[in-house]
Amino acid sequence: MARPTSSPTRRPTLEMVAAEAGVTRSTVSRALNGEPDVSQATIQHVREVASRMGYVPNRAARSLASARSMAIALVIPEPGQLALADPHLISIMAGVSRRIEASDYLLNLMVSSDGSSGGGASSKLQRYLASGVVDGVLVASQHTRDEWLLHLHDTLPVVFGGRPSELTDPPNYFIDVDNRGAASAAVQFLIDSGRRRIATITGPADMSAAWDRTEGWRDALVEAGLSTALEVPGDFTADSGAAGMRQLLDAHPDVDAVFAANDVMAAAAVSVLLDAGRQVPADVAVVGFDDSSAALTAHVPLTTVNQPSERMGELMADTLLRILAGDDVPVSTVVESRLVRRASA
Repeated sequence: MARPTSSPTRRPTLEMVAAEAGVTRSTVSRALNGEPDVSQATIQHVREVASRMGYVPNRAARSLASARSMAIALVIPEPGQLALADPHLISIMAGVSRRIEASDYLLNLMVSSDGSSGGGASSKLQRYLASGVVDGVLVASQHTRDEWLLHLHDTLPVVFGGRPSELTDPPNYFIDVDNRGAASAAVQFLIDSGRRRIATITGPADMSAAWDRTEGWRDALVEAGLSTALEVPGDFTADSGAAGMRQLLDAHPDVDAVFAANDVMAAAAVSVLLDAGRQVPADVAVVGFDDSSAALTAHVPLTTVNQPSERMGELMADTLLRILAGDDVPVSTVVESRLVRRASA
């Protein structure tokens, strides 16, 4: 699967807003701060221009003597129904919450599914986060559509759960597993078990974890000299896992194994296989990813890659707290993963 690429856009500056609004830099600063010597008409005009341009103030340039909010935001850029139903994200939340509860900070959960930086939910969220109401941000489930999140570290400290979709300068902090290596090991297990027609149901095409898991699937098959043609798209939801499995059975009825990019899709694939009269794993072996609750509640318990999601959430929060405390922390932390064998493969 080819990785989407995009060029970082230049962040609007105070000078750019001033030029667009036709006022001085000082007037923009005073208008955005709502100072009383600026007319309401000018304040409204400047704020409309700043909002349209996507400008957010650089909080790092504020006085170091300013009081902290003692609050941290956990941002999940997904529809609310998905954010609160995905076992991996729920575990991330649990880990973050546990670590923050042990600190002096409060945790704000923010769910936003609109990735457009020009307006809508994410624009509102961006302005909110930049207003000083939180001291740092944790981000889970980042997509390429959420480009503004990649540059939020210009404003305040940010830690991502999962490798961000683009490299930035300076780089973003993140906690992750070796998705590519773990996926390759899972597929190699299927190969060693005698499977030769191994398909994959991918994750979303705009997420780095999904890209890496697909590449890991491909790595193992290429190394073994097997076909990489059995690839269908998914989006980490049960509906996409079921649809992908039906597509595979229609186009490749001789498929004998499936690597799904998460447990939710893998569990749905098992249900479709059983409904189609296929035995799991006798006819078709299935392997998932996450080792989430979905792996244990599937009609056939899933062999899966253990991704310690709660631990990752704890590490995300701990890393951010250490940054806020002024400690030196590594830009990236890779957490160990392992294959967990159950009845599906």
